[in-house]
Amino acid sequence: MPPVQPGPNAAFYVVLNAGSGHSETALRESTIRDVLQAAGRTCHLELVEDPEQLVEIARRMAAKAKENEGIVVAAGGDGTINTVAHEAVQQGCLFGVLPQGTFNYFGRTHGIPEDLGEAVRALLTSTVTPVQIGMVNDRIFLVNASVGLYPQLLEAREQDKRQYGRSRVVAILSALKTALGHYRSLRIALDTDGQTRKLRTPTLFVGNNRLQMEQVGMEPLTEAVEDGELAAIAPRSVGKIGMLGLLLRGALGTLGQAENVIAFSFKRLTVKHARLSPRRRVKVATDGEVTHMNMPLEFRVVEGRLLLLKPGADSNAAAPAGTPSGLA
Repeated sequence: MPPVQPGPNAAFYVVLNAGSGHSETALRESTIRDVLQAAGRTCHLELVEDPEQLVEIARRMAAKAKENEGIVVAAGGDGTINTVAHEAVQQGCLFGVLPQGTFNYFGRTHGIPEDLGEAVRALLTSTVTPVQIGMVNDRIFLVNASVGLYPQLLEAREQDKRQYGRSRVVAILSALKTALGHYRSLRIALDTDGQTRKLRTPTLFVGNNRLQMEQVGMEPLTEAVEDGELAAIAPRSVGKIGMLGLLLRGALGTLGQAENVIAFSFKRLTVKHARLSPRRRVKVATDGEVTHMNMPLEFRVVEGRLLLLKPGADSNAAAPAGTPSGLA
């Protein structure tokens, strides 16, 4: 049964992350309202100024969208998009995206323009397309999820962005700094398809995004994600210089040629401590947001639960050429 398409007068329930400066936020808000008003469409917009209110606002807006047969829309980076998408899945309502983050992997993968005005106009002509989501325990992820060094890298990146500004250059330099700092390797057991492998690794990265896999040079995993699986990447413990080399390979799009990387695809994966550990909770990053979860971790793919408003194939919203790569 095909998904329900939005009605010609369906209202938009927009969750806008305030993000950086007041003037920029005001411009984004007016752009969204002006474009939708010019098209004769109803726009209910709530501004998220306190990050701790994001979940509550997203839940309320998704519930209203479901009740009134409207569309809940996330305007922000991948973390904001993840939170609003989670509520859209829970409510079973239609979901739209206005990408406003640093890398915008989800939006670019689905051909959604990075220019805000163009993205709003694209919502008006998009069709509903069911897309797959990843799950780790009870949290969804659209782009990636990870444990170990990667969540540590993300926390450091957010601190550096607050100090030096939000840019891709700051993100890359922050990653290099973290890779050369202190971190502890994970000793984990991976259970999938009835087989168990023990592994010592600084980080386990699970991807759900074709574009990101393509950019770091993991072509077989790109095809696996396209075919409805998730992609696991785990470097062996190689020391700081070796890790720096792997980050460089990722930036250059040649990670798939590295000898010290374990990579495979799956539909369901259980991650346990390989030996008795006092740590029952670990840091897990999902689409750039870091939280704590109880072990074991259960990763799985869920197909068709997110009903995304996606531009047509003739859209001019393809990912821009020459965009920097990386596991961001």
